Amino acid sequence: MKKLTIYILSFIIVGLTACKTKTTINQDEAGAVITDYLKANPEYKTTRFNFGEIKFNSTNDMFELGKYKTLASKGLVTLDLKAAKKKFLSKDSSFVYQITLTDKASPLVLKQDRDKATVKVVEYVLADEKPVDFSQVNSSTAKVTVSLKMNTTDFEPFDKDANKNSNFITKTYKLKLSKDEGWKVQK
Repeated sequence: MKKLTIYILSFIIVGLTACKTKTTINQDEAGAVITDYLKANPEYKTTRFNFGEIKFNSTNDMFELGKYKTLASKGLVTLDLKAAKKKFLSKDSSFVYQITLTDKASPLVLKQDRDKATVKVVEYVLADEKPVDFSQVNSSTAKVTVSLKMNTTDFEPFDKDANKNSNFITKTYKLKLSKDEGWKVQK
């Protein structure tokens, strides 16, 4: 009877250890999971961009017009002068431009209304180095902090709250183990 009990217990122990799934993740695997996530769900910063018929009056508006002319030289918008009122010996001349977005701007435009558009100002991409901080919380979750580089777009001069204190950000992602799909970023 003792032998039978030992055989049954050893069979159960072997069966349980053989059925145990791999629940650990290392730094390279975590980096690969986050890279795949960022390809499917890119991180970016946006701003509102005005287009259509815009009037430029004062010298401050001329600085704004310079931003639009830079975009026009890159082929992202077209500028058509509709009206110009030059005041004799005055700096306060007024110009009315019709500004339209071109097809070249479409990858950077997220949402477009009648005379405003939401455009990408900064795109964040994963830095070439490994994750900054990696910790496995328990057998099915892990926290990974990564460094994301800032890539500015051509619409960056229109960003009203541009904080240029650094050229990267750090972001923490929570990874969760799914039985069907493996390690995934939890939203």
